[in-house]
Amino acid sequence: MQIETIVSGPIQTNTYCAYGAREGECFLVDPADAKKALGFMKERGLKPTHILLTHGHFDHILGVAQIKEETGAQVFISALDAAALYDDTENLSTLSRYPVNTCRADRELKDGDVFEAAGFTVRVISTPGHTLGGVCYLIESERVLFAGDTLFKLSVGRSDLPGGDPQALYHSIAYRLFTLPGDYAVYPGHAGATTLDTERAHNPYMKRYDPETW
Repeated sequence: MQIETIVSGPIQTNTYCAYGAREGECFLVDPADAKKALGFMKERGLKPTHILLTHGHFDHILGVAQIKEETGAQVFISALDAAALYDDTENLSTLSRYPVNTCRADRELKDGDVFEAAGFTVRVISTPGHTLGGVCYLIESERVLFAGDTLFKLSVGRSDLPGGDPQALYHSIAYRLFTLPGDYAVYPGHAGATTLDTERAHNPYMKRYDPETW
């Protein structure tokens, strides 16, 4: 799997383009800027089969509607965050200067769903806390986890916005992510990549939890 990071949008969101299983196909995670993502894919001769959204905040979905319209990519998001694609109150764009072009999800996800995107098998892990419907995407064959704004390098997502819950967030990390067997490369929604082993050992926000349970 090749993973390219396109940093874009008003809050420097990490949009990921993952490809390599099938010639000319890719999937996108959290496209924040349609122009940049489309330009990147054109340069590499790629077409997205799916747009995978970790949650519904405006800075992670600003490019979705245009990319969906121009490429026909299917949009997947948690059922609990799906309204963010067409409701500015849900996606918090009412708190910003960046309106979201509306669209609808092709599939509303739940915990444990498994599907294929651009030739890769993807499993959905429900990780509420940053938003009610936050999810992470696990590609077990590649040892890769797209974590959105749930887990960051030596940090965690904020939980003080509407739909956030600090206890749910810490529980999601400690008991949904840290309990995954073995190590994974972690690609968060902002800033640099990390690994699960690094976060298990060193994340200062998770010290309240007993590592024996991981």
